[in-house]
Amino acid sequence: MIFVGFRTSTQPPKTIIMKALVIDQPGSPKNLRLTEMPEPKPQNNEVLIKVHAVGLNPADYKFAQWGHSAWKYPFILGLDVAGEIVELGAEITDWKIGDRVFYHGDFTKPGGFAEYTTTVAHTIASIPENLSFNQAAALPCAGFTAYQALHRKLHIQPEQTILIHGGAGGVGGFAIQLARLKGLKVITTCSAENFDWVSKLGANICIDYQNENVVERVKEITGERGVDAIVNTVSAELSSTDLGILAFGGGLVCVVGLPDFDVMKSLRKALSVHDIALGGAYVRGDIIAQKDLGKIGQELGKLVSEGKVDSLLQEVITLEQIPDALVRLSERHVKGKIVASNK
Repeated sequence: MIFVGFRTSTQPPKTIIMKALVIDQPGSPKNLRLTEMPEPKPQNNEVLIKVHAVGLNPADYKFAQWGHSAWKYPFILGLDVAGEIVELGAEITDWKIGDRVFYHGDFTKPGGFAEYTTTVAHTIASIPENLSFNQAAALPCAGFTAYQALHRKLHIQPEQTILIHGGAGGVGGFAIQLARLKGLKVITTCSAENFDWVSKLGANICIDYQNENVVERVKEITGERGVDAIVNTVSAELSSTDLGILAFGGGLVCVVGLPDFDVMKSLRKALSVHDIALGGAYVRGDIIAQKDLGKIGQELGKLVSEGKVDSLLQEVITLEQIPDALVRLSERHVKGKIVASNK
């Protein structure tokens, strides 16, 4: 890496080479390769980030497989970035060089599996002083999804009962913590081997989805009433089943697919169904929604810095180890969060 000191946007352009992990065409995350790429330059409304850590997410291996029409290959993946601002676009006044920041990035543009990357400034959040880059990088995709689900969609209230599918995963783990922090009774599904993990996060009742009938257990636990809220991180098919175990006025958040609305009868239970798609804020070009990602980052970062929410960071790897880690993620053999460090 050729890099000396900080730069400003007034310096003459020069080609600077950085290390990056790239994909040459849609396919398995195993095909990611380490190479050298030109360092990006920030546009007027962007900042250049020196990447200290990048979080791994299911979205990374899914987009690796799917590709996108906006990509130019070789392409750099990596949605969840924590790092340091080293250059400001001409329009940026709210941030300064040296600020420690983290964010959930635009999947249509080159990401954080590299030494440097750029992002629009209005989506970033500052990293609290007592949080490491690795902890911050563990938060965005899973943490922001859970936070948006509970506080922007479901508007959870104390003493409600919530069912969180997949409590041992990233979104589920953050959702459990946020729900308990708000005073809800938390039911979660996971394998029996993860009962201790999710209980420590704050789950009141664990259901072994592999060996128990989830619908019957929820009815038993709630006295046939059903739950006030559900966060579904598993499938659209399961979302359809979830409609039958919501209480009157209940809300369902779908992270991976909407239910079959033909089974949802109007006026019977006054249900609400919510879709989650953080990246849609970028695709739609909705600046207000993009700014809210930055606000969620500030709010969630504060909770983690105060010790009220755990970052779920379980493993720190190198950039070179990302392909194998993404394969493990795709096989659903990962608990908590994996972060790749550039240090």
